[in-house]
This record gives sequence, structure tokens and C-alpha cells, in this order.
Amino acid sequence: MKKESIRIIVAAHKPYWMPRNDIYVPVLVGAAQNSGDDTTKIGYQPDSSGDNISQKNAGYCELTGLYWAWKNMDAEIYGLCHYRRYLGSRQFRQQKKDRILQEAEIRKLLSEHDLILPRKRHYWIETRGSQYAHAHHQEDLELTEKVLAENYPENVAAWKHMLQTRSGHICNMFIMRKELFTEYCDWLFDVLFEVERRLDISGYSDKDRRVFGYLGERLLDVWIESRGLTYAEVPMINLEKQNWGKKGLAFLGRKLKALKK
Repeated sequence: MKKESIRIIVAAHKPYWMPRNDIYVPVLVGAAQNSGDDTTKIGYQPDSSGDNISQKNAGYCELTGLYWAWKNMDAEIYGLCHYRRYLGSRQFRQQKKDRILQEAEIRKLLSEHDLILPRKRHYWIETRGSQYAHAHHQEDLELTEKVLAENYPENVAAWKHMLQTRSGHICNMFIMRKELFTEYCDWLFDVLFEVERRLDISGYSDKDRRVFGYLGERLLDVWIESRGLTYAEVPMINLEKQNWGKKGLAFLGRKLKALKK
């Protein structure tokens, strides 16, 4: 029996170590902003070929790579990870690079579940809604809910529930089969393009201009809950050290700023 083909894009914006495995496809996101020579030197698949939204990378982040895969790549199992972050094996291995999820475990997990996701991030003292509003713009959430209410009312309950939870899947990372992948991308980009059409981000900082990537993270959980899908959670393998002190101070700074309002 022929095995299903697996293609997991690795979203990257610069040269970096990549897994030596054909199931992982390095994709240069935001390639439309690079010169042809720069793209050739890096040697990754540019997200600016074929049907693409590469020029939107400043707002969509890794989702321009996801769009490219949806429109231009043929596989039976699709996934997305980052050049620094990967879905990892449940089996402990000493070296981080050896913990990156491999084909046999992917097939086993997908025989038991609809999707493979990174373990949830916990916010503990904030909801996902309040965390987003403190870190970005409340208007982003309100407009997304309005678009869902108009175009996908069946998803509004899951959206409201997501905003009240204190944990969620982040980074737009997943692995799923083609039928679900196609359905998800069709829904996700329809929602995001409509939000983009209505949202004025002219006064946003460079960080907040990533709004559509941030919203994508939250919409993934909404779609999963609305569809009643099952998922296997695996560790997120970060190849670089995390500065948790800096992250914690930034978090506290946002909380204090919110309390002063």
C-alpha cells in the first residue's frame, strides 16, 4: 500500500539549519520583498511563486507560507512549523534537533487523531481575549467577531469561548490531512481577507501590523472546536534559548499599563 505523501513547510526569513528530511520543505516567507539574487542564494522555496500573498508577509507572517503551500504544493498530509520551532516527538531525546517529529510518529498520531498540534500555552492570570487586548488592539478581536457573525455564524460560539479560555495553541503550527487542510485554509483566509479589507492598521506599530498572523493563531482553535475535531498534542521544540525573564517583564508591563487605563 502506497504511503501518503507528507510535506511540512518550514517558514523562514533567513538562512538557518534545516532538517535533512524530505518531509520538511524550507519556505522563504516574504520572498517578494527580497531581490531575486537574495532568494536564489538562500536556496529555499520562495513563497512568491505561483498563486501567492508573499507581499502581505508583514501582516500575515508565516501564513504567507501557508497560503503558498495551499495553492501550490501537492501532498496528502500538510503541516507548518518555523525555522526555530518544530513539533516534537513525545519520546525524549538528548539533542533538540533529534526531537523533531519524524514520519513514523506523524503517521501513528494521525491514525488516531484529526490533527497534530503543539502543547497549549497557558496564560494563567489572563484570558486569551484580555491578553490580546493588552498586547495589541481590542478592535482586531471585535472586527473578527463581526466578520464571523456575518459570514460564519456557526463559529461565533467557539470564538467567544476561545476569548474566555486561559490557554491555546500558538504559532499557527499543525499537521493534518489534505481534506481538512484545504477546508481550513479556505475558511481561514476568507475570514482574514475580509478582516484585512475592513481594518485600518495605518497607525499600528510594526509588531501590531502582524495582526493577521496573530488572529490566525486564535482562529485555528476556533475552527477545531467548531468542527469537533480531535488532536494530539506534542512538545514544541525551540532550537533557540528563550529569555523568559524578558518575556515575563513584558507581560507585567502590559498588565500595569492596562490597570492604569
